[in-house]
Amino acid sequence: MDVLRPPLIRIGGRVYRKNLIQEQTFAREEEEDFYAGPGDCTDEPCGAFVVEETERGFQCRVEVPSPLYKYIIGKKGETKKRLEAETRTSISIPKPGVEGEIVITGQHRSGVTSARTRIDVLLDSFRKKQPFTHFLSFALNQPAVQERFLQFKEQVLEKCSKDHGVSSSLFQNPAKLHLTLGTLVLLNEQEIQKACDLLQRCKEDFVDQVTGGQPLTVEVAGVEYMNDDPAMTDVLYAKVRMKDGSDRLQMVADQLVERFVASGLMLKEWDRVKLHATVMNTLFRKDPTEERNNTMTGKSSFKERESFNGQNILKLFENFHFGEVQLDSVRLSQRFSSDASGYYATSGQLCFS
Repeated sequence: MDVLRPPLIRIGGRVYRKNLIQEQTFAREEEEDFYAGPGDCTDEPCGAFVVEETERGFQCRVEVPSPLYKYIIGKKGETKKRLEAETRTSISIPKPGVEGEIVITGQHRSGVTSARTRIDVLLDSFRKKQPFTHFLSFALNQPAVQERFLQFKEQVLEKCSKDHGVSSSLFQNPAKLHLTLGTLVLLNEQEIQKACDLLQRCKEDFVDQVTGGQPLTVEVAGVEYMNDDPAMTDVLYAKVRMKDGSDRLQMVADQLVERFVASGLMLKEWDRVKLHATVMNTLFRKDPTEERNNTMTGKSSFKERESFNGQNILKLFENFHFGEVQLDSVRLSQRFSSDASGYYATSGQLCFS
């Protein structure tokens, strides 16, 4: 990293510079420290959080999921000790595995504010390194679509099995066919509930207006590939479009992601949601137990992948019709899970009707 041009991190409308600490770190994780840029308020109260005055000084409470406590504590407590020493505060952290609040106390408001700001930046940085736990999805696993998908798989293997890399291990689990709108890292029940509540607010704010309180009829037809060279394909997906030719599905998807990004529950990845349903993926062949999600696979994407030659598949199945689907809900789906139907377990949902 160029020390004269450190990376910038945006949190709550403010910009912070990020410096790496030159000291012994975790085996697989960098220990990081941050300071605010000119005009930011490490030493003055920020409107983003509340600093309370007490008989002994000042305090601030931070809601933090228990899996993130270790990043504030640091190896042998070094991060916590350094934060306390540099800000002249005391930081109380619940026991591991116990959900609660981190409490910062100090004699000076500026010190408490500085500690809180640094903790927020640390948490934001390490949260981004967590594999996603949930995702917003539209289920495409209706029986008729599953049947057509299995016919697609059978025909591909019959006509293209001699093409490089093509095998049965590449195909999606038909019970989990879906569209992914975006991924989330939800680390406790409170964060899951926050996402569920936001879904319901989205229904009231714009979804009902766009859908008219009725399911959206979409057509799943045709296949496309993700990368530049069809002879070296990693992901093949089915195209999804509104049967009436409107852009209502795209509008719902884009506005949902926009709201979740604004809430801090989701990271912005694309300007528009790519509406697609993965049908073949080279990640599936690497490990039979690997979750057959779409291409947004979080930490698993580092695996070495053996591409397949998709040229004949694209030519022969360019217009393959998987069927029509009535989309009647957006689901908050749990990664690495299954319900009674074989689809992902649902933590919450937004129903159109």
